[in-house]
Amino acid sequence: MANYSHAADNILQNLSPLTAFLKLTSLGFIIGVSVVGNLLISILLVKDKTLHRAPYYFLLDLCCSDILRSAICFPFVFNSVKNGSTWTYGTLTCKVIAFLGVLSCFHTAFMLFCISVTRYLAIAHHRFYTKRLTFWTCLAVICMVWTLSVAMAFPPVLDVGTYSFIREEDQCTFQHRSFRANDSLGFMLLLALILLATQLVYLKLLFFVYDRRKMKPVQFVAAVSQNWTFHGPGASGQAAANWLAGFGRGPTPPTLLGIRQNANTTGRRRLLVLDEFKMEKRISRMFYIMTFLFLTLWGPYLVACYWRVFARGPIVPGGFLTAAVWMSFAQAGINPFVCIFSNRELRRCFSTTLLYCRKSRLPREPYCVI
Repeated sequence: MANYSHAADNILQNLSPLTAFLKLTSLGFIIGVSVVGNLLISILLVKDKTLHRAPYYFLLDLCCSDILRSAICFPFVFNSVKNGSTWTYGTLTCKVIAFLGVLSCFHTAFMLFCISVTRYLAIAHHRFYTKRLTFWTCLAVICMVWTLSVAMAFPPVLDVGTYSFIREEDQCTFQHRSFRANDSLGFMLLLALILLATQLVYLKLLFFVYDRRKMKPVQFVAAVSQNWTFHGPGASGQAAANWLAGFGRGPTPPTLLGIRQNANTTGRRRLLVLDEFKMEKRISRMFYIMTFLFLTLWGPYLVACYWRVFARGPIVPGGFLTAAVWMSFAQAGINPFVCIFSNRELRRCFSTTLLYCRKSRLPREPYCVI
């Protein structure tokens, strides 16, 4: 029996340096990819003026949050692993790093929820979305999200023992005790509710798009012709576009009286066409992939947290806990890849703005909503 125990100790001693090496290598890779990737996306969003609109303001805020977490919190975890899973920076520093990590987590969750609501408005209520979601509205939403995140992350700083160094996780974070003497259960429940609400909003958006696909075809009615400009119940958008392009003469057809004029342009307008809705759908798909990956990468860690709070028997296995923590770290570096591979507009802007590839880009004409 003693021989088996001695052999097990030798195996653990041999695995410990290998485990530390794998942790350091993977965490260093995550830090580099996260900082560089999110920084490049941020520079692209700031530099390219065609991206200065509502969804990309929120994306810029998410990138800044991931940079904050990767550049400040992760190096302390790296040094902790390097020093043999020990904390050598003091209690106050531990609380500050834990506060920043929790702040970034809740900020991402709150922001993804707000983005899901704006995506629903962009598809289901596009006229309201176009008129109301301006730069200042987006700035107000971002400030609100940061305020809510600070309100969630700051109270544990004042409590004794809530933020502490968890040796099994190699980081300063919530100390998850039993539910009878637990201070972090409410925070975990709120995070789970936010993620669930975000999924429900996207599910409602999916049902909305599916219902619109099953709409009955339009009943065609004869239109009235006036110098090749058609108006009346059967007039189509293409006929109205012909009049706007200069093919019609005479007074403005009744169909086009609701179009808003702008003195800064030459008078050419195009109606809101299906391409705009397709673009909004592509942006919605990109943000949903981010939301799904956030839930997937943080899900195992949430399971481990609830396990430690409610389970009375065995503790969480070390391998599962380590994998769950490192998956939550990887979430900060996955968003740049999602942006580039799932958004055609970002790829084009990336190649022309940052890589200086001279590709022909058609100017985007302004459009008005009737």
